[in-house]
Amino acid sequence: MGVFAKEAEVSTPLPPAKAFKGFAVDLDTLMPKVAPQSIKSVELLQGDGGPGTIKKNTFAEGYGFTYAKHRVDVLDKDNSLYTYVVIESDFFNNVVEKISYETKFVAAADGGTSIKITTTFYTIGDIQITPDLMLQIKEASEKLALVLKAIENYVLANPDF
Repeated sequence: MGVFAKEAEVSTPLPPAKAFKGFAVDLDTLMPKVAPQSIKSVELLQGDGGPGTIKKNTFAEGYGFTYAKHRVDVLDKDNSLYTYVVIESDFFNNVVEKISYETKFVAAADGGTSIKITTTFYTIGDIQITPDLMLQIKEASEKLALVLKAIENYVLANPDF
């Protein structure tokens, strides 16, 4: 199995509790609401939303792939940590076995939040990450960033969130 990890850090003006709520706890409800052009629906397949839960995201037509199933591993409000693993997707194209995401929310000096994301791609067998796959990963990451920006804008516009 080949392994490729990518780290990113993004900032948001949202305070840590609201950032965690919007980008982890309420992510599934907010995505189709604020970005229907990207996320058609999120379906709970198993569990109650906490660790062990399996969900299916169905993407809007023209998104580039149609679905992804993921398993929640950690949803820790006390430590502001959210981890999940994409276990099935038509994005995988018999190349990727799974993708894990670890997202840590850290208070920033300005009152906002620094969000540290580690994404780890596991390929099937000895398959290596090719430049073409790297481009697909980059494009998928850019699409996800737009959805997250829409969530940020929604939370900022709704102070009672």
